[in-house]
Amino acid sequence: MRLQKYLAHAGIAARRKAEELISAGRVRVNGRVVRELGTTVAPSDRVEVEGVGLAALPAPRYIVLHKPVRVMTTMRDPQGRRSVAEFMPPGPRVVPVGRLDYDTSGVLLLTNDGDLANILLHPRFGVEKTYRALVRGRLEPAQMRALLSGVALDEGAAAGAKLRVVKASANMSTIDITIHEGRNRQVRRMFEAVGHEVVSLTRLRFGPIALGELPPGHWREATSREVVALTAVARAAAAPGGERV
Repeated sequence: MRLQKYLAHAGIAARRKAEELISAGRVRVNGRVVRELGTTVAPSDRVEVEGVGLAALPAPRYIVLHKPVRVMTTMRDPQGRRSVAEFMPPGPRVVPVGRLDYDTSGVLLLTNDGDLANILLHPRFGVEKTYRALVRGRLEPAQMRALLSGVALDEGAAAGAKLRVVKASANMSTIDITIHEGRNRQVRRMFEAVGHEVVSLTRLRFGPIALGELPPGHWREATSREVVALTAVARAAAAPGGERV
């Protein structure tokens, strides 16, 4: 982690002020004055600001949760409803990356890596999210084309989605839909816009993180491969001209 970012995460100062402290020679790492911006520090390094040692920052943590329905994607709820906090293991505090609706289940990433979370959530970068929707009726070709090209919502047209029909009958259809936006209840409203009610909705994938066989209410640590993939997604998105991933 870069030293100025370390100071900001430790609550010493905002990033720009932290850079000023470093340039002024008021920061030591392992007893040595450091003036070079961009110097990297590890969790094991001792960092001092004007002679006062800083507590070590917790190591980054990435939790994958299968959020059940009727659970809030918050760490607490003023109305007393269940929240994802009740499913979290002991350890450094993590927060959800984005949200799933109260009545939507599926994969949810929680982390204490704020920089990564901000990049993954930024509308400009549009990390892809795949949902499995159980909808009433069978979609007609024209309705499919509308979803693929982008349907009109109250706040403006939604971007086109990717679709895969898993199963279809006259009464009910199962469809996987992939979007890269994050509007409120977006998938449900997209299907409603073409005349089909969503009966149930489960998020199968968030970027490189797949739900897999994880049962509702259970969690796991993200694998090292998934963390590498998340970091690659963030770097690609944050790079000049970065595109949706």
